[in-house]
Amino acid sequence: MLSRVADSLYWMSRYFERAAHCARVLQATHNLMLDPAKITADERWLRALAFIGFPRIHEELDPEMAIIRLAMDPANRSSIVACITGARDNASQVREEISSEMWEHLNRLYHDVTQPVWKLPEGEDAASFRSSDEAEAMRRAGEVREGTYKFHGITDLTMNHDEGWHFIQLGKATEHACSVSILLDAYFSTKKPATDLDWLCLLTSCGAFEAFCRAYTADLKPANIAELLLLHPEFPFSVRNSADQMYAASRALTANFSAPGTHTIERVMGRLRSSVSFVEVEEVTGGDPHQYLNDIIEQCTKLHAAVNDIYIEYPIEAVFEI
Repeated sequence: MLSRVADSLYWMSRYFERAAHCARVLQATHNLMLDPAKITADERWLRALAFIGFPRIHEELDPEMAIIRLAMDPANRSSIVACITGARDNASQVREEISSEMWEHLNRLYHDVTQPVWKLPEGEDAASFRSSDEAEAMRRAGEVREGTYKFHGITDLTMNHDEGWHFIQLGKATEHACSVSILLDAYFSTKKPATDLDWLCLLTSCGAFEAFCRAYTADLKPANIAELLLLHPEFPFSVRNSADQMYAASRALTANFSAPGTHTIERVMGRLRSSVSFVEVEEVTGGDPHQYLNDIIEQCTKLHAAVNDIYIEYPIEAVFEI
């Protein structure tokens, strides 16, 4: 497989999962606004930005407007519409490698969430915030969340499970492992204790509330939530499940492409899987959760760098060494 093809498939998947993750967090946080709790709406919106993993916004910018810009502003590289645009742009480069059903669904979703184009009017501030923008932002977030489920199903059912498919799975799992780790870090490393509604928001952001109730009942104990989202091998949104998917995809790619340096991928994957397979949840919550979760993110970053060096931007000399 050409390196440019592998790169486009990998980033198509990462951008798509990044947009879906942002959409789930925005919807879950927006639903919390209906509850008149002690914590203010501004605090919850600001916390939502931290959950998604973006830097704290400027103090003078209205938090709700920041969320709307995060959902709809094409000029913001981290927004939902920008990520969907990135996924579509990469998919357009590899039309011959993906199924027509995949392209049609992604292209339709792109047009649904980018039209009409939203622009921030000059002099926009908190006083000129419009409820119609809020409704439109949530509509687009809902479109992306539902579109994600369809896209994954279409991909699995209409595409050969060959090298291209493995790059898609690797990108999706890597992005998800990082996103969930950032979410957990935002909850477990904060000085202000989270309420039951906050824990509910976390579970909803990962589509995990019903799965949690089946496994642990509706008693929202932080340790149980951490165990499900971090260490549970069978829950598809857990970090451990994502690590297993990353391992399976990387092993399949290594088996089909004997490139120098693949031992780096095996070493990083071995450390990552060990950190989520051979640890008890009490060791995480009772120790330093921030350091533990940052280590997972660091391993994901190293894996991304190794994949890029070996499969995407490898030197021409490496071809003649195979």
